[in-house]
Amino acid sequence: MTSKVVYKGNLRTEAEHLQSGSKMITDAPVDNHGKGEAFSPTDTVATALATCMLTVMGIKAQQMEGVDLTNASEVTKTMASDPRRISKIEVNITFPASYSEKDTKILEHTAKTCPVLQSLHPDLEKIISFTYK
Repeated sequence: MTSKVVYKGNLRTEAEHLQSGSKMITDAPVDNHGKGEAFSPTDTVATALATCMLTVMGIKAQQMEGVDLTNASEVTKTMASDPRRISKIEVNITFPASYSEKDTKILEHTAKTCPVLQSLHPDLEKIISFTYK
């Protein structure tokens, strides 16, 4: 088992990662009857994409010389209705430096093969961009 998820009432859940004991709260968003005081379940999907991309790039960067991935990324999720669903996720990963053309290609290819990206439905629009300083 990966996690234990408990409904806490008032459209809030608490998820516990069983291996580490780390916990995460979700709330329904304001536009769907919630308070929006924490990540919504669909926010966690969009965030999972960015964290997955950064994680696999980090694994690859450990094998590369002179590549520092200390950076920030921005994630934007767009919702659609009828049925209510995520229609688009935009991820912009900003790197703290410029890298060689070879390293850039390796990092971007690695990001685009992350398991979360490969698991998302093909109809979900995914816009992935990379910015180098």
